[in-house]
Amino acid sequence: MDFTDIDREDFRNLLIEIGNTRMPFGKFGIAAYPPSGVPIMDLPPEYLAWFKERGFPKGRLGELMAQVCEIKSVGMDSVFDPIRNKNGGRFRLQPRRQKRFDFE
Repeated sequence: MDFTDIDREDFRNLLIEIGNTRMPFGKFGIAAYPPSGVPIMDLPPEYLAWFKERGFPKGRLGELMAQVCEIKSVGMDSVFDPIRNKNGGRFRLQPRRQKRFDFE
């Protein structure tokens, strides 16, 4: 049974490219998350849905974001877990809370 037109090696290459691509602009871009922005595989689904409604960026970035949006919308976000594990886990979008407080 063949579910898609993409073969295993092409899908592996697509996942590698998605894993290496980071958001260069906007709310999750380089200015908000220096030095290189948020990996597109860790963008929130709501953010990707916003782009889906209004149009993804032109070029390869938009194509990859559309693929990530489709993968997440069908509930297959776990396909990115091996890449995340290799990179040290899911990208943290929330700032770390301070563990020590100085009340003086």
